[in-house]
Amino acid sequence: MIVKEYCMYCGECAGVCPHCLIEVHETSIDFNEEGCKDCGICIKVCPVKALAKED
Repeated sequence: MIVKEYCMYCGECAGVCPHCLIEVHETSIDFNEEGCKDCGICIKVCPVKALAKED
């Protein structure tokens, strides 16, 4: 997962992850990419569009 520099660390992505694979900290986000099912819900809910899938 790519987290762009303008991420606000609001936690919206973590709140919607159906597998609880995202942890948001004050200035960082941790993704458990091994468990990710590529549903894209976290990307869709980001209010500033700061998340993107890696190619």
